Amino acid sequence: MNVSSDVSAPVAKRVRSERTHHGDTFVDEYEWLRDKDDPEVITYLEAQNKFTDAHTGQLDGLRKQVFAEIKSRTQETDMSVPSRRGRYWYYGRTEEGKQYGIRCRCPIASDDDWTPPQVRADSPLPGEEILLDANVEAEGHDFFSLGALTVSDDGNWLAYSTDVIGNERYTLRFKNLATGELLDEEIADTAGGALWSANAAHVFYQTVDEAWRPDTVWRHDIGSDTDDVKVFHEPDERYWVGMGSTRSDKYLVIGVGSKITSEAYVLAADDPTGEFRSVAPRVEGVEYSVEHVVIADDDYFVIVHNEVRDGVKAENFAIDIAPVGDPTQRRELIAHDPDLRIEDLDAFRDYLVLSYRRAALPMIAIADLRTIDGIPGRADFHELTFEQELCSFGLGSNPEWAAPRLRIGYTSFVEPTEIFELDVATGERTLLKRQPVLGGYDPADYVQSREWATAADGTQIPLSIVRRKGVDDDRPAPLLLYGYGSYETSIDPSFSVSRLSILDRGVVFVLAHIRGGGEMGRYWYEHGKTLTKKNTFTDFVDAARHLVAAGWTTPRQMVAEGGSAGGLLMGAVANLAPELFNGILASVPFVDALTSILDPSLPLTVIEWDEWGDPLHDPTVYAYMKSYSPYENVAAKPYPPILALTSLNDTRVLFTEAAKWVARLQELSTSDNLILLKTEMSAGHGGVSGRYKQWEEIAFEIAWILQQTGAITR
Repeated sequence: MNVSSDVSAPVAKRVRSERTHHGDTFVDEYEWLRDKDDPEVITYLEAQNKFTDAHTGQLDGLRKQVFAEIKSRTQETDMSVPSRRGRYWYYGRTEEGKQYGIRCRCPIASDDDWTPPQVRADSPLPGEEILLDANVEAEGHDFFSLGALTVSDDGNWLAYSTDVIGNERYTLRFKNLATGELLDEEIADTAGGALWSANAAHVFYQTVDEAWRPDTVWRHDIGSDTDDVKVFHEPDERYWVGMGSTRSDKYLVIGVGSKITSEAYVLAADDPTGEFRSVAPRVEGVEYSVEHVVIADDDYFVIVHNEVRDGVKAENFAIDIAPVGDPTQRRELIAHDPDLRIEDLDAFRDYLVLSYRRAALPMIAIADLRTIDGIPGRADFHELTFEQELCSFGLGSNPEWAAPRLRIGYTSFVEPTEIFELDVATGERTLLKRQPVLGGYDPADYVQSREWATAADGTQIPLSIVRRKGVDDDRPAPLLLYGYGSYETSIDPSFSVSRLSILDRGVVFVLAHIRGGGEMGRYWYEHGKTLTKKNTFTDFVDAARHLVAAGWTTPRQMVAEGGSAGGLLMGAVANLAPELFNGILASVPFVDALTSILDPSLPLTVIEWDEWGDPLHDPTVYAYMKSYSPYENVAAKPYPPILALTSLNDTRVLFTEAAKWVARLQELSTSDNLILLKTEMSAGHGGVSGRYKQWEEIAFEIAWILQQTGAITR
């Protein structure tokens, strides 16, 4: 590959390695890059970083400018809206110049004090107590991540966990908030969460197996020299274990789930040494979740599920209600609706809040339990509405079951996040905080809209388009097309301060809501996974072609972006339609998918078989995955400029994938376009830690995008 700089792309040595499955042998000459303990691997990654630095050095000034823009628009010293929990208001603060947040609380004035203290960006609240200053905890570490941060019901104990490597394995610690004493007892190598018993005598936590799957729940007795008690273990490698509690705090819940099957176990919170019991036995292909509600002084479980009823599967989920004493006596609360994807039901003392999706947008509806006499045959839900066509809204921080008002969050592509309280009875909304955007930001300067692209099979693909007003008068324009399309994950309208640096330079931002995501319901997901996964990739390509045909942009002005499973999308698109883009940005890309999913010893692999299929045991799945897996399908063709970003300590998508992919691209690409790899040498799946470091990384990415779209010449 010819480049203008004196620094040439590192040439990875080739070491023949064969992988044979189902009679097919694949020769992988870069598999040796898997061993991060090999000094030669580290040397290679550092050489790639040097190559990337050399060929992005001309962007240093622009990077600094974008960083300054992000910083200047952000209120660095700020405070979240306090949320009441027990006898305290809990909130977070940030301070100018500090990388991490500070977690705090202050006492409530009285039991009927439900109006949060006014946000004060420049000073602590009266009576403030600092629970955890992450800046102090992060001292001396290149990376820092907070896992658990949970206070006992009586407000006297704090359990928190930290990761200073980036591998998502946390050390759990305990602090007596009454005395300020940090206990000597620590628990290493835990998963991220922690759960207090009602009497604050016990903490439940999780550990992982050799494949880094959360599989076991333990009970730790505070201040005791006894060994921790294993209270639950899931031996099936397809299932992950999680834990939590009902909002009423009356029940502890252990959730066990694969991609397509789940089961919930409950235990009365006032009986922490008792046995967890299953609410409903697991049935292959059936998912359900459980909440607790009280109606007419009787205890019920509300169960969100996708069971088969009368021969019809509730693909988009339905909701039942059942007595806690006998969960088998279920009665339908909300019926299945093929046009409405139910996502969750939150239960409060006085309200039920239904979260769902319709026409690729999130919605919520509220039922007032105070108007119900006995068990409702079908709850009377009232939908919450807003004026914007493209927006996101849902429950905010509502930790108190008995709160008299509901906290709601709202945002759109052009409107900063708002937090308000809703009086359900009157419909009155009280604004508590609007995300400050400094520098005279005006939402009226920007436009958001929805278009639909037509896929090759006739499916209509929703596109969310955001631009600065007037840019559409100057078509074609520079354009950034973003996609994900996996795990039924929905990418919803949201505001971004950093995105303004793209929009203000005339770049149009487009989200392609492709199959494999969840925007259009469970059907949308089912037709973009396993043996229909290629729909995800072709939908994105068809979206790009639509944008060109509609005059929005040209291939020379368009950049594609995606991360993690969206990085798989980027790799597949690079192989399918390299001519459509002048740049592809792939963050922590899952581009060696077949190799990973063939190896059950790797983190996530077995549970991922429900998402991608099982190529280890099924030759049809193997052949299908091999036909699209980006690494195997790199060929001698003119690839566009590509920037791959990865992290050495990522346990979800190993750095190996990006390293091998880039080595193969640099070997085979027939164009002179630069293929760049940037590896963070002390970070995990989420990249660098600390907000200023993150802004620097975002500025690096934006500068490259602006260069490849041609926007910096405008």
